[in-house]
Amino acid sequence: QVQLVESGGGLVQAGGSLRLSCAASGRTFSSYKMGWFRQAPGKEREFVAAISWSSWNGDSIEFADSVKGRFTISRDNAKNTVYLQMNSLKPEDTAVYYCAADTTPWDTSNSARYKYWGQGTRVTVSS
Repeated sequence: QVQLVESGGGLVQAGGSLRLSCAASGRTFSSYKMGWFRQAPGKEREFVAAISWSSWNGDSIEFADSVKGRFTISRDNAKNTVYLQMNSLKPEDTAVYYCAADTTPWDTSNSARYKYWGQGTRVTVSS
């Protein structure tokens, strides 16, 4: 069983930055696929970013088009933590952000391919 705990959400003005953290339990964290998803009020959950590792492809990072160039994702395997650095935030980035994990490295943008989920952290970007 893997437990995920997100932190770092809050209220920020447009153009500002936030860094979300997701701390994971589990002894094989470095091999997990880790993703960030978000859900805005009245909308479906959507993919934001993911980082994964596979023996045949090494590290792989993917971003949604809406956040490319503004968000970065990274992981610290020693701390069992994945980060989402969000810069140049826009009001449309307002959502609850969820961290997700799975032991399979593929299909990183598909929420159905993640077994473990955190409780979410709220990000509000004011205009």
